[in-house]
Amino acid sequence: MAASARLAATVLPLLASVALPLGAIAQTSLGAPDPSNPFRKPEEQRPAGLVLLREWQTMDGPHAIGVYDAKVAANDPGARTIVVWLEEPSGVKLAVETLRCSPEAPMRLTRRGRDLLIRELNPGGAITEANRLDHQIWWAACVPEQAGRDPAALAGLARQLGYSGRLREQEQVVPASPR
Repeated sequence: MAASARLAATVLPLLASVALPLGAIAQTSLGAPDPSNPFRKPEEQRPAGLVLLREWQTMDGPHAIGVYDAKVAANDPGARTIVVWLEEPSGVKLAVETLRCSPEAPMRLTRRGRDLLIRELNPGGAITEANRLDHQIWWAACVPEQAGRDPAALAGLARQLGYSGRLREQEQVVPASPR
């Protein structure tokens, strides 16, 4: 099967489950003022069960990325949805992302602006700074008991779970249609 046909066969069912959540939630900001305390810091808004994946400091202040609320996707038992929490000094942004957990076609569907990013992953393969966050989010959604662990240390477990570690990682960008 050609790569584009394989991608279409694995992504189209997932798109049906995320079309509304990604469009509706990806641009949502949770940094709205709390009437009881309008000066709450973003880190004070963290939900129960949040697993922090990265924290860093810039001149603007602290930043963090975490995940929580992993669930089996409604129309595909091989897929999961998870809430990605992006904490910035100015507030918090949320995105609901969908991940395919199958050994044949593991992937992360996410957004950049209005564009859809389809990232085909290789659990058990090489982890670099370029793909580390994708793998951290994938492990948190697909194997929740490994959430927060370094994906580079999970190659052996990935092979035990049926992932070859030899898949080609790639990204496709699906531009948003102009309105």
